[in-house]
Amino acid sequence: MKFGNVKNPEDIDFTLPADHPDTKRVLSANKSSLQTVSVGCAKWNKSDLKGFYPRGIKDELEYYATQFNSIELNATFYNLYKEDQILKWKERTPADFKFFPKLPRYVSHIKRLQEGYQDYLNDYLVGIQAFGEQLGMLFLQVHDNFGPKKENIDRLKNFIDQFPKDLPLAIELRHTDWFSDKGIADEIYQLFEKNNITNVLVDSAGRRDIMHMRLTTPTAFVRYVGANHESDYTRLDEWIERIKEWKEQGLQNLYFFIHQNIEKESPLLAATFIKKLNEAIGTDIKIPSLPEDAQVKLGI
Repeated sequence: MKFGNVKNPEDIDFTLPADHPDTKRVLSANKSSLQTVSVGCAKWNKSDLKGFYPRGIKDELEYYATQFNSIELNATFYNLYKEDQILKWKERTPADFKFFPKLPRYVSHIKRLQEGYQDYLNDYLVGIQAFGEQLGMLFLQVHDNFGPKKENIDRLKNFIDQFPKDLPLAIELRHTDWFSDKGIADEIYQLFEKNNITNVLVDSAGRRDIMHMRLTTPTAFVRYVGANHESDYTRLDEWIERIKEWKEQGLQNLYFFIHQNIEKESPLLAATFIKKLNEAIGTDIKIPSLPEDAQVKLGI
């Protein structure tokens, strides 16, 4: 993923910001323990994850799903998939494997949440619901230049009002003004809380301005964007500590997806995160099989 890409990551202060004051309140209201931890990559194509697949593997998704418990499904951003294709993906994965589909760009980037997308979105959702119990959470990512003008706030509210309440939804806002203006930020956070919408967190080198650290549900949906730099691994250490704190405060679900500018390194980074997370909070997520040199680096 190129979002937030920088030429000199060594010059970036990657310190994880303090939590928004209301994050603890949201987590503390949850009385159940940690239920779901999903960790994965954003792609399963062999061309993107070179070196991850053993020689001779023909079904990449089937193998990927033996190594990870989830996938951030960006393919659904670009294309409208019918129920038969969704079922084919589902049938190639274990029953406990989860898909996290991105809502289509026709809705978010072409129509920009204006009226007229509903039929397209309905067709999209008919297909997506074929995932059944393997549907993790849908997420809407609006365009970087979709700022908090009144008309855009109204469009966002209308979208939320019309979206099916029985489908889990997260929203990713990218324009800095959603977060720099406290009044607007508080309005949106309250809107998300009221409608049980998860506030996506994106950690990337060049966009520290959108690290809001404000959870609006007891679910943390994190899109972690590495810089193909040694700091990618030390940054994960801070995330482990923060997740440990959130778990103690009442975190119910963790969805953590690894991206890289050069995606072939994503499996190693994800495996590192899983290993450290298991040690820190007592989860027992499978550590993906990796090439021998990567296993040595990871210490397994």
